[in-house]
Amino acid sequence: MSFLAAAGARRLCAMRAVLPCLWRGKYFSSGDEPAENNSVTPMLRHLIYKIKSTGPITVAEYMKEVLTNPAKGYYMKHDMLGEEGDFITSPEISQMFGELLGIWFISEWIAAGKNAAFQLVELGPGKGTLLEDILRVFSQLGSLLKNCDISLHLVEVSQKLSEIQALTLTEEKVPLERNAESPVYMKGVTKSGIPVSWYRDLQDVPKEYSFYLAHEFFDVLPVHKFQKTPHGWREVLVDIDPQVSDKLRFVLAPCATPAETFIQDDETRDHVEVCPEAGAVIQELSQRISLTGGAALIADYGHDGTKTDTFRGFRGHRLHDVLTAPGTADLTADVDFSYLRRMSQGKVASLGPVEQQTFLRNMGIDVRLKILLDKTDEPSLRQQLLQGYNMLMNPMKMGERFNFLALVPHQRLHGRNQTNARQSKPSPSPVAGFGELAWQ
Repeated sequence: MSFLAAAGARRLCAMRAVLPCLWRGKYFSSGDEPAENNSVTPMLRHLIYKIKSTGPITVAEYMKEVLTNPAKGYYMKHDMLGEEGDFITSPEISQMFGELLGIWFISEWIAAGKNAAFQLVELGPGKGTLLEDILRVFSQLGSLLKNCDISLHLVEVSQKLSEIQALTLTEEKVPLERNAESPVYMKGVTKSGIPVSWYRDLQDVPKEYSFYLAHEFFDVLPVHKFQKTPHGWREVLVDIDPQVSDKLRFVLAPCATPAETFIQDDETRDHVEVCPEAGAVIQELSQRISLTGGAALIADYGHDGTKTDTFRGFRGHRLHDVLTAPGTADLTADVDFSYLRRMSQGKVASLGPVEQQTFLRNMGIDVRLKILLDKTDEPSLRQQLLQGYNMLMNPMKMGERFNFLALVPHQRLHGRNQTNARQSKPSPSPVAGFGELAWQ
């Protein structure tokens, strides 16, 4: 990894806590902290009117409204990332994270035969920090990529975040093209001269040879929640509290609902969260990769079909009751990687999930840390590098709570079978991160 030049480490701050959600009698809660005074937000008024008009809504509909409602949604109006926001992600913790992901994409591009062009597609790019680190690696390895035509394609529903991404990636040295009515609602050129386009939907991204990145994307897609009862599965719904007119509560549906079809017949848990939108995205990615090649790398908080109630909220880097002051806090649920593998439907080979500490160590993070430490004598910078490394790798922090999953064409593994939906650990493979990095 000595070919990577050193760059300044970013300021560190508190990350999302991952604590188990609690089951309290008949209702759910996002944590064991006392709920703060209920705030009647515009989103709460909107939801109360909706529920009064149509009846209790699913948790999936609640999440979708709260996060992405065009007028009042949390992601549409807030700059929620970083020290001043509600949570922080790995790219803000350490530059090493993005650099190693950049190496992963180059490794896969080389292993797949060095195609003359590729699209790098990121789903939910945040502030653009991760792509900025990846592009720096691409620039530093320009001799490898000099004959490759690279383009960036960002899938982002938030106008607020897309503006931040544009400033991060382009510094607006070339004026952005904007067309709100077009599937490509914004275009620009990065600081290194790579064309970049913005879309609201993955379906609109050209179906070409592509590498896909989804970092903390799937955990905010809407989930349906179900509870096993003596009468069978019942969906958890959001309703108005009959005792307090401006407060929401969870209730159980009185009978079966259509979304119950997503539950597996052999399910043994008594509480299940299912994300149909995640399944649709995985099916789209699998179809694209099987037809045009490339790969997808998915990194998120999650589990392998073992957890139950993980729906929670975050505000100001602290757990926040999911039904309090909707529209002012992030909502998230752990990703069920076993469900993602199942939804690939055998069109591609799947590797993982593997824990973040394993993936990053296989990618050479220890070597990269040593290089950066050797290049600086400044005590504060060395401390930041070590703190960032500890945050990413410590099993009690992000090391075991974050997981990586890869989707690659079957031929990429030379006939090795990696598609067993019940496989919890990948077999040895030539794919970097899921085995030790080896340049080919």
